Amino acid sequence: MSDERLNLPNAITGARILACPVIFFLALSPGTTQLIVAFGLFVLAAVSDLWDGYLARRRGLVTDLGKLLDPVADKLLLVSTFVPFYIVSRPPGPETEIPWWGAMPLWVIIVIFGRELAVTLLRSWAARRGSVISAGKSGKIKAFIQNIFIGALLLWYGLVRMARDSGWEGHKVWELWSGFHGLVVGLSLLLAIVLTVYSMGVYLVQNRALISGKDMENP
Repeated sequence: MSDERLNLPNAITGARILACPVIFFLALSPGTTQLIVAFGLFVLAAVSDLWDGYLARRRGLVTDLGKLLDPVADKLLLVSTFVPFYIVSRPPGPETEIPWWGAMPLWVIIVIFGRELAVTLLRSWAARRGSVISAGKSGKIKAFIQNIFIGALLLWYGLVRMARDSGWEGHKVWELWSGFHGLVVGLSLLLAIVLTVYSMGVYLVQNRALISGKDMENP
């Protein structure tokens, strides 16, 4: 492989991809330690997504391989968290339910993954026509809120089990914290769904000329 392919941003992206199956299996675990580790790995992976892009732009290390790997890493990170959430939360219980939501609804998975598939297909189609569809502001905000939800829920699962094992349940401090934390989890999932649908609409409107078969300028 060339030095271009082995640059630091691409190596960071590759490490994020390798972390995804680890996060997947840790998120399925009922153990407190495993869930806390999953939370830590996810935070590192999410931060690395910002870091590798910054390094690539700042140091002029943007490569075709990096453009290919970065969206792959993002999609894998979604799969490695939302699929375990769906499995673990069924049926819902004190240690598995999602605050405000109970079990993860199937339609949420369909909306989240359906949007990603649709945008990926649209970008591939545009690329074949010589156009580039860049990530828009709404898509970036959507991804940020999704990451807040994922990190908050992984931490929630770990802390709920820690509260059980440590006897925190029933304590005032825990009740206050769990109320706040549960609110963050529930609201962030709701907002992530709204932004997922909204950002998909933005992509369709901005690229309606391409979808209709007409020539268009790169967004």
